[in-house]
Amino acid sequence: MYNWSTDTARLKHDPDKLTKFMLEQRINFGLNGSKLKQNDLIKFWKDLDIDQYRKKYLSSLLWPK
Repeated sequence: MYNWSTDTARLKHDPDKLTKFMLEQRINFGLNGSKLKQNDLIKFWKDLDIDQYRKKYLSSLLWPK
């Protein structure tokens, strides 16, 4: 993941904020060869600021009916 607008060194002091930030960046801008952890998605699901259509799609994968 390439990030040029946020100082991730400051986020490393709070692992939850860093994980949430990385999830949002990967979902919104591409995985770049990495994978998402299902446990992290479920843990931060309500707090993620992602595109509504991507969120709906991921929701259907995480909690199929």
